Amino acid sequence: MATYTRRHALAAVAGAALAGSRGWAADDPWTTLYPRILQRIQPPQFPNRDFDVTCYGAKADGKTDCTLAFRKAIEAANRAGGGRVVVKEGVCLTGAIHLKSNVNLVVRKGATIRFDPNPKLYPMVLTRFEGMECMNYSPFIYALDQRNIAITGGGILDGQANGEHWWPWGGKRGAKPDDPNQRKARAALIDMVEKSTPVAERKFGDGGYLRPMFVQPYRCTNVRMQDIAILNSPMYEVHPVLCRNVTVRNVTVSSHGPNNDGCDPESCVDVLIDGCTFDTGDDCIAIKSGRNADGRRLHAPSENIIVQNCIMKDGHGGVTMGSECSGGIRNVFAQDCQMDSPNLDRVLRFKNNAIRGGAIEHVYLRTVKCGQVMGAAIDVDFYYEEGEKGPFTPVVRDVEVVNLEVGKCANAWSLRGFKNAPVSNIRLKNCTFANAAKPAVTENVEGMTLENVTVNGKVVKA
Repeated sequence: MATYTRRHALAAVAGAALAGSRGWAADDPWTTLYPRILQRIQPPQFPNRDFDVTCYGAKADGKTDCTLAFRKAIEAANRAGGGRVVVKEGVCLTGAIHLKSNVNLVVRKGATIRFDPNPKLYPMVLTRFEGMECMNYSPFIYALDQRNIAITGGGILDGQANGEHWWPWGGKRGAKPDDPNQRKARAALIDMVEKSTPVAERKFGDGGYLRPMFVQPYRCTNVRMQDIAILNSPMYEVHPVLCRNVTVRNVTVSSHGPNNDGCDPESCVDVLIDGCTFDTGDDCIAIKSGRNADGRRLHAPSENIIVQNCIMKDGHGGVTMGSECSGGIRNVFAQDCQMDSPNLDRVLRFKNNAIRGGAIEHVYLRTVKCGQVMGAAIDVDFYYEEGEKGPFTPVVRDVEVVNLEVGKCANAWSLRGFKNAPVSNIRLKNCTFANAAKPAVTENVEGMTLENVTVNGKVVKA
């Protein structure tokens, strides 16, 4: 698939100007807003200095604990003004890796960083669990309040999560009835959020069984992940939180555990997800902005998100928004993606309810080809989890889908709003649903338009 570069961004801007000068749909967000977002997203660059982890005590034998070596190499690169911390070959076993400003962690092709499943190697840090801030196990690769950080190189990050380690805490994938799990701690965290307990007092870690994320830059600026494969995560794979200017390019994710989302930008601004492949146990991409009271407290929407040239295999949804969306989600562009799996549930998915609230708006998808999905190709669900049992108004509005081709699905679309909170302004144009097993579902929807939409070979009108 094509990879977009700065040259493409400049060409898009020029095209937008030309469209305006000739009177072509000058108000089309693809020719106005999209190129401006794309031009702003610029991956960080790093000084031409290498810091080989073996020079700081690492042994790439897959047995030696390299945690301290990674720490020393990263600190040295940071003190020097930046550079590349390099894993050249072999397998480096480690605990948590904490990146610092101006450091690019380079895992070269043929090399692997393997994360030890011992929870004690992941000390407590500020993190988010299902959209709620807390003090919990460090993500495997973490950064807090840093600038110019990256993970690149062509190698592998192996989380070693499986039916014996990490996944049973989620209550699935090999969990036995007497295995410890996260239910008690998760309920306690939800209660703390609703009671406005200070984040510093929301302490979990050992004994809580809240799983850590794999890669989580937190409140960072200028973040890049490129040419990396990620395997077997405890929970979300790539989870930037409260970050600005994020590039995730040519990343391959393969992980089928519980809540194993592929890439979840949360409360982030200006994010590009380009040329990635997702084969996941949950949503391939899930855009989020905080859960319930925490999302409203921080009031930090996810906005200006671009997804393009990606492949989605297994997963609950190809491009998903929510369910943690209380801070709002807006200006999402998705294009030129391929989706196809009997274990992929939906193409485009929106999850909201009267406990979450929050507005999801200005979402534009075009030129997506899908062989098959298990459920509805386009799904808006206000009855997700708590449904109507809450005081907040869920919002999904201004969604445009153009040139979507779906071979096989349960329904072409399932749009379920509330009577007092209808889904609004849904536009489908030039879309084909070749084999839909059941009729489309449209409940409490206002302003839906269909133009050249066919379902099972028949043109459908709104």
